[in-house]
Amino acid sequence: MWLEILLASVLGFVIYWFVSKDKEETLPLEDGWWGPGVRPTAGEDESIRPFKVETSDEEINGLELSSGNKLSLVLCLIHLLYLGSCILLQDLHQRIDKVRLTPPLEDSRFHYGFNSNYLKKVISYWRNEFDWRKQVETLNRYPHFKTNIEGLDIHFIHVKPPQLPSGQTPKPLLMVHGWPGSFYEFYKIIPLLTDPKNHGLSDEHVFEVICPSIPGYGFSEASSKKGFDSVATARIFYKLMLRLGFQQFYIQGGDWGALICTNMAQLVPSLPWPFSALSHVKGLHLNMAFILRNFYTLTLLLGRRFGRLFGYTKRDMELMYSLKKIFFNLLRESGYLHIQSTKPDTVGCALNDSPVGLAAYILEKFSTWTNPEFRDLEDGGLERKFSLDDLLTGVMLYWTTGTITSSQRFYKENMRLDNRHEGIKVHVPMGFAAFPCEVIHVPEKWVKSKYPKLISYSYMPRGGHFAAFEEPELLAQDIHKFVGLLERQ
Repeated sequence: MWLEILLASVLGFVIYWFVSKDKEETLPLEDGWWGPGVRPTAGEDESIRPFKVETSDEEINGLELSSGNKLSLVLCLIHLLYLGSCILLQDLHQRIDKVRLTPPLEDSRFHYGFNSNYLKKVISYWRNEFDWRKQVETLNRYPHFKTNIEGLDIHFIHVKPPQLPSGQTPKPLLMVHGWPGSFYEFYKIIPLLTDPKNHGLSDEHVFEVICPSIPGYGFSEASSKKGFDSVATARIFYKLMLRLGFQQFYIQGGDWGALICTNMAQLVPSLPWPFSALSHVKGLHLNMAFILRNFYTLTLLLGRRFGRLFGYTKRDMELMYSLKKIFFNLLRESGYLHIQSTKPDTVGCALNDSPVGLAAYILEKFSTWTNPEFRDLEDGGLERKFSLDDLLTGVMLYWTTGTITSSQRFYKENMRLDNRHEGIKVHVPMGFAAFPCEVIHVPEKWVKSKYPKLISYSYMPRGGHFAAFEEPELLAQDIHKFVGLLERQ
């Protein structure tokens, strides 16, 4: 009897697969090698190694190259030759002390970019009060690891629940950051997911959270070869989850993380019953979506007059119009995109050489992408949602690893005309959190066109682009809501 049921199920699946009018197209699961040179003939080292964020006096205070520290210099040279991590150039504080700032225009606030009057406060705090060693201790609050995949050392944190309700197993959740962010963005949301009961949330769903660094960001090794895009990243993170022993898992992301997670769902999507137990990506939750269709440009132009005809809600209309406001907001906020999509190494030279320039370039995004109205404020509203310690920790993750250039190359690799994934729908159960101050609002109708299995769409009451960093409670609640709806289906 059971054999007959199994055969009938297999036959039903075959018929579904070949006859379905809306066949679920997927991305091919290929392979790659992104390390230097050619791929070694020996098999890949699949070990998972503990990793610890470390700092040193040299990293902060540098070395005075005088006769009094010849031994230190020799030791540092040896360290450089064999470990490649010793900083011999001018130290961070010296570079900050030698900064050259241009006075801002009167009453310019943040309309011309980062206001240099407020920047003086930021760099004074950075130079005299910011405690990097203390922040390194904070970074090490969660367990860090590295493993080599496709020739790259991949860094990630892996946080398990401190306790579980009786009879419950944790749900694996991969969370992926974007630019100019890092794994650190998730530090405040992690306890809400791994220990929800002690943080005011229901413990119906408890997660163990994996947050990798995108290759070329932070502690993940950068590709040595051209062409490393979001699909390659998605494949590597999929392999990471399998290496950790997860056959089924949830994924969540915003910014580049949204595209990487989307690509993961396109590579290894859900399967229909009775094969759903073989699915790898069980559910996808995003707080940003890349919907690139010419039709939506037309509906955007006509939507103010015929919004209901296009399926726009009253809230959609509030968030999307006026068109003039949308156009100028995109114009103001997309200059970096063109630079990084064309000549990332050029601007990278300046940013990797100047810590103050790097801070201004990165933190300006944490102002206007959090709320576009913050550009009307003298301080860019940065301390309304974030602390300087948190913001400068993010900057330091780029400065100490020297990864700003490699992080920007990700734009050039992904801005191609032949991106295979853009026309492929995502057939994985999906939840979406629409934060009102996101750079561009994506209506439910648009989301559902690419993610037809959308089961949860939430208009969030506040928040912008850096959702997990800015509004961890709201995002955690929406993830719990989405998983609850999915698992009750």
